[in-house]
Amino acid sequence: MSDSSSRPGTKLKLWCYLLAVILIVTGGFFAIGGAKLAMLGGSWYFLIAGIVTLLSALQFLRGKSSAVVLFLLVFVGTLIWALVDAGLEFWPLVSRLMVPAGLMLLAFATWPALRKRENKAPLSAISYGLCAVLAIGLVTAFAQMFVPHPTVAFNGKQLPLAPLDKANAQKNWDNYGNTPGGSRFVALDQITRDNVKDLKVAWTFHTGDTPISPDGNGAEDQQTPLQVGDRVFLCTPHNNVIAVDADSGKEIWKREINAKSQVWERCRGLAYFDATKPLTQPSVPGSTPVPAPALAAGDTCQRRILMNTIDARLIAINADNGEFCASFGDNGIVDLKAGLGDAADPKYQLTSAPTLAGTTVVVGGRIADNVQTDMPGGVLRGFDVISGEMRWAFDPGHADPNMKLAPGQTFARSTPNSWAPMSYDPAMNTVFIPMGSSSVDLWGANRTPLDHKYATSVMALDATTGKERWLYQTVHNDLWDFDVPMQPSLIDFPMDNGSTKPAVVFGTKAGQIFVLDRLTGKPLTDVKEMPVKTANIPNEQYSHTQPVSVGMPQIGTQTLKESDMWGATPFDQLMCRISFKSMRYDGLFTAPGTDVSLSFPGSLGGMNWGSLSTDPNNHYIFVNDMRLGLWVQMIPQKVDANVAASNGGESVNTGMGAVPLKGTPYAVNKNRFMSPLGIPCQKPPFGTLSAVDLKTRKVVWQVPVGTVQDTGPFGIKMKMKMPIGMPTLGGTLATQGGLVFIAGTQDYYLRAYDSSTGEEVWKARLPVGSGGGPMSYISPKTGKQYILISAGGARQSPDRGDYVIAYALDD
Repeated sequence: MSDSSSRPGTKLKLWCYLLAVILIVTGGFFAIGGAKLAMLGGSWYFLIAGIVTLLSALQFLRGKSSAVVLFLLVFVGTLIWALVDAGLEFWPLVSRLMVPAGLMLLAFATWPALRKRENKAPLSAISYGLCAVLAIGLVTAFAQMFVPHPTVAFNGKQLPLAPLDKANAQKNWDNYGNTPGGSRFVALDQITRDNVKDLKVAWTFHTGDTPISPDGNGAEDQQTPLQVGDRVFLCTPHNNVIAVDADSGKEIWKREINAKSQVWERCRGLAYFDATKPLTQPSVPGSTPVPAPALAAGDTCQRRILMNTIDARLIAINADNGEFCASFGDNGIVDLKAGLGDAADPKYQLTSAPTLAGTTVVVGGRIADNVQTDMPGGVLRGFDVISGEMRWAFDPGHADPNMKLAPGQTFARSTPNSWAPMSYDPAMNTVFIPMGSSSVDLWGANRTPLDHKYATSVMALDATTGKERWLYQTVHNDLWDFDVPMQPSLIDFPMDNGSTKPAVVFGTKAGQIFVLDRLTGKPLTDVKEMPVKTANIPNEQYSHTQPVSVGMPQIGTQTLKESDMWGATPFDQLMCRISFKSMRYDGLFTAPGTDVSLSFPGSLGGMNWGSLSTDPNNHYIFVNDMRLGLWVQMIPQKVDANVAASNGGESVNTGMGAVPLKGTPYAVNKNRFMSPLGIPCQKPPFGTLSAVDLKTRKVVWQVPVGTVQDTGPFGIKMKMKMPIGMPTLGGTLATQGGLVFIAGTQDYYLRAYDSSTGEEVWKARLPVGSGGGPMSYISPKTGKQYILISAGGARQSPDRGDYVIAYALDD
């Protein structure tokens, strides 16, 4: 045969060159990155696979059929490694195998031509058969990307729907969490898991306040509305309050406040008080009575809406007409900066709803994170619901926290604060308060014994007097910003002997679920003090143990391994592995130091302010979470009184460089633990919805929530409904009809799940994303049940709106 006939044809030659270039890039990336990973003590797979891939590329350049054999070695080795490294989990396997499988298919398709030019049997049937197998596998894997892959699959029997006790059917949603105890459970059964598919939009209202946050520090819509009688009460990111008709969504009145702040412009909710209703007195022995409301003669503000504002005011508005309640404070307004000293914006503000505790309005306050050592204190205060007069203050910076201030005196500075919603038990006349850490969050060398006592805990206070009843701490010397971020839920906890006990249940940013005795604050499930490692910050008051709630499921808190690293491709997975192995990581309580360390699930992750929802019929709680690790580095700096402090906004967590912690010898550099494509580095899901059976204390089901439809690498929307499970920020709603609703995802949907099985049974496309909490009510005029959601835009999304949407069954 002539030389010309033995040389590959031009087309084949060009094709081999193209394959060689692809393999050179792939192999070179793997070899260089793999060598670095191996030097860090990581997997040798990438280095070995890279070298063999480069050899295959060389043979493709030479037009040799052995190129395919070499790459087959890479592919078989990859398959074995992937199964050993990732097991049978879908998303980890896809990340490891899709790209190699695609390259293998191209190589097999080229093999017969190369063999034929070498005067060898082309083995066409085998080659094209293997191509078909790979193609089927790739198509099947792609199709499976659009199917949910539960992390805990439901394997029991569907629970029957509990019949509704008409005498106890819900009349109003008149508290932030529906009940004073934050149940987020609606005792209505018109909408069920069987007919939810027929839900349609009943009305849409525009608030006129679109939450724009161009710098990442501004406005978000995170509200859960109230409903009383035939009215729904709304609040907006700038604290405007609107009453609309419950059946039509038509505006009845609007009170414009137009509050402003540099950061965290949002209103999570409102409180409601009706002075015409009989007063509920506590029934638990030893409880303090609730003072009777005393309206002045001629005071027409009998039904009132109460709101905290982002510029630190407590406002009372007549629920009937939207006018300020003139006898409350100064013409309807109480200045919450009084007694705080320097509390200029944005150091101190309020974003959560006030808590109505009998006739006392209890408020906390958000102290901006990671700013400076000298900050306003986290004093808690109770105000008379009628007059606005302060009944008590609880200052966690004084040995006598109820001490009255002398003239000119201010509350203690930089103390632990409570920014999240609170709960109230009328039977005990007790308010349950989630606490955060003291300033500056990540550095605690200057913390006092009282800081250590009260930070990152749940505290029970007498609602009338402000006296402490009990305190339970969830993190010692919190250096992670693991605040208790949610409203504690008051439940009847099923005990092992078949009885129930009044309890407080809540989740944390650290992915822990605690169940406490409501009367004593003692854990009702096992909590162990686990040893933890320390870091290298001088004079830091490290705790050598931390409480871990081992008696309840821990959500998204697994100790990460290198094999848990993930990427949409093997390339960004390799980069994540290198990043992971380059950081110090000791598990959940990895203390920040001057090196780069990893915090997972991180202060953004775990369970957040959206809170739990409950099912008292089946003793279930429903937990949604997000898993967004942060890398953290403390950077030495000179203690300089003139250094510019940060504004305490979200951008400190988005890689803006070293942020000075004014008054400390450190700045902090932190960012989300993401791949080069902007995807979380650990394997999916990045957000889930879980059902926890309180009787067995196990997860019944856990499903990924949210798709990549409205997000994607580099901010480009993928527009594909892949239910990978995205970070959730916003709460859930459980119903008597066997449903759990959630909207706080990064795609634009309100979803309903079967509360018994975790199956998604309905979803509605929203015009923009939602960070709000769904709620439900029944109209006293039409008897129709509605599901309501506020949609102003999802976190990390540029799309914003001012929508409030009600859904009902089609007539």
